[in-house]
Amino acid sequence: MTNLGIATSIAAAHKDVPGGLLPALHGIQDALGHIPPDAVPVIADQFNLSRAEVHGVVTYYHHFRSAPPGRLLVQVCRAEACKAMGADALLEHASKRLGCEVHGTSADGQYSLEPVFCLGLCASSPSIAVNDEVHARITPALFDDIVEEARSAS
Repeated sequence: MTNLGIATSIAAAHKDVPGGLLPALHGIQDALGHIPPDAVPVIADQFNLSRAEVHGVVTYYHHFRSAPPGRLLVQVCRAEACKAMGADALLEHASKRLGCEVHGTSADGQYSLEPVFCLGLCASSPSIAVNDEVHARITPALFDDIVEEARSAS
């Protein structure tokens, strides 16, 4: 099935559910890794919304991507507990180490770097997730080790 077919199927499954747009967008991104721009008109049609309304939702929430992520999606927690334990410096280190800005993908397509607001490890902060695998008490050196191990495994 094509990306548009997948997006259409997921949107259709949620179109009659009150508040179904967000679950549909999550489902599409889970299936495709992003919300393809050419799927926006299809989603809008299913929900009887304008393309601008759907585009507005996709661009408002930082969670949604309109381009595929890198092979490794690295998320750094930015919630208060992690910030108090050095998440800002860790995010800066991650950006330099991965060669991409926050909300960006490295030129080689290897890494995408995203902030996330709470990974649920507040007592063991700062924390990160690499392709949804969560790690706690992260130092710059441990970050480098985790990313290298994940890169080698993928």
